[in-house]
Amino acid sequence: MITIAIIVVCLIALYFYGTRTFKYWETRGVKHDKPIPLLGNNARNYLIQKSMTEMAVEMYWKYPNEKVVGFYRATSPELVIRDPEIVKRILTTDFMYFYPRGLNPHKTVIEPLMRNLFFADGDLWRLLRQRMTPVFSTAKLRAMFPLISARAERLRATLTAAVDSEVQSLDARDIMARYTTDFIGSVGFGLDSDSLSDEKSAFRKLGVDIFNITLPGVIIIMLKDIFPETFKHLRYMYRVEDQVISLVNEIQKQRNYEPSGRNDFIDLLLELKKKGTMVGESIERIKSDGTPEITSIDMDAELIAAQVFVFFAAGFETSSSATSFTLHQLAYHPEVQKKVQDEVDKVLLKHNNQLTYDAVKEMTYLEWAFQEGMRMFPSLGFLVRQCARKYTFPEINVSIDPGVAVLIPLQALHMDPQYFDRPEEFRPERFHPDEFDSKEKKFIYLPFGEGPRACIGARLGLMQSIAGLAAILSRFSVEPGPNTLRHPLVEPKSSIVQSVKGGLPLIFRKRKLDNPLK
Repeated sequence: MITIAIIVVCLIALYFYGTRTFKYWETRGVKHDKPIPLLGNNARNYLIQKSMTEMAVEMYWKYPNEKVVGFYRATSPELVIRDPEIVKRILTTDFMYFYPRGLNPHKTVIEPLMRNLFFADGDLWRLLRQRMTPVFSTAKLRAMFPLISARAERLRATLTAAVDSEVQSLDARDIMARYTTDFIGSVGFGLDSDSLSDEKSAFRKLGVDIFNITLPGVIIIMLKDIFPETFKHLRYMYRVEDQVISLVNEIQKQRNYEPSGRNDFIDLLLELKKKGTMVGESIERIKSDGTPEITSIDMDAELIAAQVFVFFAAGFETSSSATSFTLHQLAYHPEVQKKVQDEVDKVLLKHNNQLTYDAVKEMTYLEWAFQEGMRMFPSLGFLVRQCARKYTFPEINVSIDPGVAVLIPLQALHMDPQYFDRPEEFRPERFHPDEFDSKEKKFIYLPFGEGPRACIGARLGLMQSIAGLAAILSRFSVEPGPNTLRHPLVEPKSSIVQSVKGGLPLIFRKRKLDNPLK
């Protein structure tokens, strides 16, 4: 009887723990679905039935007359934002209330690889951002471009060898993932990984492992969300942490811990390390006189490994997803593909058939096509910010507390006919300056985010993606294959970065050219 009583008491305690926050949105008059104990509104995401992007899109359309919609991730209240003016407040106007992303469930116990620019919050984020912004200057990007060009040329050569007949069906998602892996291996690590030729390369396996969410990984996510204090020492990246840190340490050792002149990402981080301790004004701590305290941090080996990790992870998945989806849309819109190819041919001819930095910058229509692909299927399907201190949204007179997350559902905003005419149509011309009002769409079209926490590597990612697409389309045309789905399914295991399920099979057909790219 005592055992049964203990079990009953534990179950009752667990129930109250798992429902203790569920009046949060009701008391504030915010509409929301009814949550279930412990899992909140996020059960289908935890059970790998729907991606987080799909969950956010569902909430967006379920309450079409609301500016915000309540949501519970486990027992944590979150707010889905439907109004562009509120989006603007969060990302820029009132940024100091929403500077954290809040992606680390625990404030102080943070696993090593998550101490990177994307996941970091507070002073660590601010110092990293200040120190790393010059890494992505125009001069640095131009210096990196030969590394990009060499990988784009290899991509073209690999496809040429693979398509030994007139027609070949290939997985565009896999092709672009291997190209992106080679690019990041070279630009990030200074390594010639050759994932394009070797499907089983260690670097390609690393990219797959990072985004391959396994059952143990799902359980870890759930436990950290539901019981953040109890399971604060569990690590998401347990499968790749040692591999990444060892790889970065070995590369630094080979370079004698000094910049090598190669202009890759590790070189640039070593240059930052030589500059000494990072010092700046605190974003978290204020003196009694109202001025910020001074804070500092050293760029040690572990911190360098964390930045290289996120450079690899973010660049790998986002670029390969965006470029392959663009190819998918071009396959179904041959008239658009022809316009892209005509422009690519014209620009390359002007630049002596060389895929140069300036040539890529001149491929305007190709860039519009890529932007349209990112509109329809943004790699980051949502943005997330966390309230840093109590805040009231003036538009709706709703107050939220520190720690409450806000979700900006990019996928839904990008596909809302209120903001984009016939959004289901793939039409690059909508990005023509005469049609696309960048100021009007600034807080609606957000593939790279906006404000102080916008993607720091956006221009590098764009440059690498356009170069890869140009290399392919200069020699090949793409068409739907017999197994191609017109509307690809979203991978339900997708987390922050969304991807398609089952790849994107396309037919690659050699173009007949009088003046092919050499």
